Amino acid sequence: MAESFFIAPDVTDKKEKYEALLPQLFALLEGENDLIANMANAVAALHQGMNFFWTGFYRVDGEELVLGPFQGPVACTRIKKGKGVCGASWEKKQTIIVDDVDQFPGHIACSSDSRSEIVIPFFIGDDVVLILDVDSDKLNCFDETDQYFLEKIANHFSKFIQH
Repeated sequence: MAESFFIAPDVTDKKEKYEALLPQLFALLEGENDLIANMANAVAALHQGMNFFWTGFYRVDGEELVLGPFQGPVACTRIKKGKGVCGASWEKKQTIIVDDVDQFPGHIACSSDSRSEIVIPFFIGDDVVLILDVDSDKLNCFDETDQYFLEKIANHFSKFIQH
């Protein structure tokens, strides 16, 4: 069965877009326990619904992050702990918002078109197991609204993640 979601084209407020998207996303994930399928659908819904430049997951594999499902241009396949925004989020165990990626020490430029970024760690207990990375091709794109709603998605995902 094909799944879909809808955000009215006249909704331009970021908070309203998230409020329309999240219940539909959670309904899409309901009843499916396969992590890869849920990551793929979550990324597609976020990417399309919020018009992000790049949206994707990295999963923790030993001392590296390994690329998972994503939407957007070709991406970095592996990232070391502490490297770039994703590696820093993993190491610090916290969400990181970067207004201008060129000002972030050690930023990894998978695409030179990326201008700002938000990275959200997903936890099982105290361990980071996934990273959600969202990039924009505009400066200063992400704020506390994005953090709030993307962290809600991270919390929802805990039931799909096997540790």
